[in-house]
Amino acid sequence: MKRLIAEFERQKFTQIIFPHEETDWIEYLDDAKETFIAIINTLCKFQKCRVICADMAEVQSYFPDKTNLEFIEYKSDDTWARDCSSLSIEDDGELKLLDFTFNGWGGKFDASKDNAMSSFLDTTIKCDFILEGGGVESNGAGLILTTSECMLNPNRNSALSKEQITQKLKNYFGAEEILYLNHGYLAGDDTDSHIDTLARFIDKKRVMFVECNDKEDQHYEALSKMKEELQQLAQKHNLELIALPMSDAIYYDGERLPATYANFLFVNGAVIVPTYGVKSDTEALEVFKKTFKGRDVVGVDCSVLIRQHGSLHCVTMNFATL
Repeated sequence: MKRLIAEFERQKFTQIIFPHEETDWIEYLDDAKETFIAIINTLCKFQKCRVICADMAEVQSYFPDKTNLEFIEYKSDDTWARDCSSLSIEDDGELKLLDFTFNGWGGKFDASKDNAMSSFLDTTIKCDFILEGGGVESNGAGLILTTSECMLNPNRNSALSKEQITQKLKNYFGAEEILYLNHGYLAGDDTDSHIDTLARFIDKKRVMFVECNDKEDQHYEALSKMKEELQQLAQKHNLELIALPMSDAIYYDGERLPATYANFLFVNGAVIVPTYGVKSDTEALEVFKKTFKGRDVVGVDCSVLIRQHGSLHCVTMNFATL
């Protein structure tokens, strides 16, 4: 039996890449470092965190208490660990790491160092297929949720048809069915609509998704159509849907940023929720607390992260344990 291990299952550690001077964080590097330090300190309360650093001595100095911390020196292109890290699968009772090709979200950015990172860090199985971790969601039991805009985009695997891509995903992840969403996006998103910004499995039978109820919001039509698609999938696969509020609109340098509460992070015993310093944070946290009564719910300010068009889940990667 083969399967893509779900994020809500037991984890060995979380991987994160610390920002440095040659990343896109350079314009507000101190702010970015403060945010990453806060995320790492929160993670370490629940499980081990592996920190990838361009300058290990510098980064270690930010953490007087190194409990649950591992540091590895490697100079990355950027810090989006979700998309350039390997993915944990179970294959006949054995844990394996799949290393997909990362091409900077369709060649938008240089990604050669990020693409080489996983094979430097771990023993992995190299996969001749372009895929980012933020582009797939698994329920751990045969269902993979993704978006057509990302997975079928010609800037990834242009030589393959939808049928061929679907079959490859089934083969890599042992999936019974690949569920494609054809609608839904966030303004300012560079990833071609990664599923982890829109809809997430929280267990085998429940999906959290972003809902927009403001008819004046630019996302209303697309997210309403996405909700209809999810309702159809829920009926077919006996799934329960849980709505998350749309974040209040946030702008930086005149651009609307892709703030989303769907970019939350599972760790052992807790759910870490990105917050943005806006009124909708309160409503979102209430939904999480109501939904995850068996886990701690912790908010972390990610308002700096969305300046670079990602959030909490995007800068982390979970590694599973069996």
